[in-house]
Amino acid sequence: MKNFKIIFTFVLFLLFGISSAQKIGVVDTDYILNKLPQYKEAEARLNAQIDTWQSELQNLQSEYESKRSAFENEKVLLIGEQLKLREKEVLDLEKNIKTTTSLRFGANGEITKLRTNLVQPFQDQIWRAIESVYEKNGLGIVLDKTRDNVLIHQKRYDYSDKVLDILLKGETSTDKKAKTNKSKK
Repeated sequence: MKNFKIIFTFVLFLLFGISSAQKIGVVDTDYILNKLPQYKEAEARLNAQIDTWQSELQNLQSEYESKRSAFENEKVLLIGEQLKLREKEVLDLEKNIKTTTSLRFGANGEITKLRTNLVQPFQDQIWRAIESVYEKNGLGIVLDKTRDNVLIHQKRYDYSDKVLDILLKGETSTDKKAKTNKSKK
């Protein structure tokens, strides 16, 4: 089914391109992101936070393993309240590990949210730069190679470096228009 979708999309773009002679451009947003120094710095900070959380989780896991092992070894010696208290302590620690794992590393965990918050501003910048390249080069369609929309393309249709140049220079045509409009006032 996925191959059918890819082939159908390719045929659709091919037919659309032939019938309306649209100029098509390709960008690779992952390539662009990885070339931005600010993104690399932010990603390094995020990875450092992830490493800290993984270390904390490993410490919790070690503590759990040692307490569980000690409890299993001493279980026959414990009676009444002592048994219940130690068992509860081990179970609470296990629950804490599961909760921490879910809150930090789960699908909707802190890492996912932090990564989204990290990437979103850069994606917005990239989008504005892509719009600028789109307008400057008279493109009819811009495809993102990162999103598996591009099956094959020639390097001359790849505008990733032009988008990157705009981002590294820090100004898009939209920004230039805004400056021109302000200077006219």
